Amino acid sequence: MGIFTFMKNAGAKLVGADDESRSIKLTEQIAGSGLSVEDLKVVINGEKATVSGTAAKQSIKEKIILMVGNNDGIESVEDKMTVKQQPEEVVAEEEAEPVAQFYTVEKGDTLGGIAKKFYGQAGKYPVIFEANKPMLKNPDLIYPGQSLRIPEL
Repeated sequence: MGIFTFMKNAGAKLVGADDESRSIKLTEQIAGSGLSVEDLKVVINGEKATVSGTAAKQSIKEKIILMVGNNDGIESVEDKMTVKQQPEEVVAEEEAEPVAQFYTVEKGDTLGGIAKKFYGQAGKYPVIFEANKPMLKNPDLIYPGQSLRIPEL
């Protein structure tokens, strides 16, 4: 839980005349993305969005925060989400997912360049691309101001 900041004038425009219609549109967009989350609720109040619900995994929680924050007009996202508790035997089999770093894309960045900065190899860009689906649909289409998940290798 916490507050994440984003570039206010970067990202897709949310269609809607008021905060409530923009909230509904964004909630529907996330629900239709295939990300596993229960009781999802996005509330936009001016430049601040608050997101709540229970995500199946840490990475899904992070993707939802980024999907909300990477919209024009959203300057901060208050995270009130939780991650679903897994039974101990499941956690023992799969290591708990670490929290990923967030990175704000700068002018001239490419996924290859970002991968080189974080992993030492430009060829590791698919790791970053996969970590940011469904927000990213094409590895060549990133823009300055966009926030991305950078998972551990």
